[in-house]
Amino acid sequence: MRNSFKDLSYRELLAKREELVKRYQELRFQKVVGHLDNPLEVRTLRRNIARLNFLIHNHREA
Repeated sequence: MRNSFKDLSYRELLAKREELVKRYQELRFQKVVGHLDNPLEVRTLRRNIARLNFLIHNHREA
């Protein structure tokens, strides 16, 4: 999944980031409540969001 973002268009990157941010918020809520099954998924999502932000920023510059 790490390199799968490079082939996406600008609009697809924005949509994917929105989807991942929503999932990240859900996981954070589950963590607070105490029903989180895989705590490493939070870190993975956060890093993927950062990758998307980097690619979105690069599209704006180009």
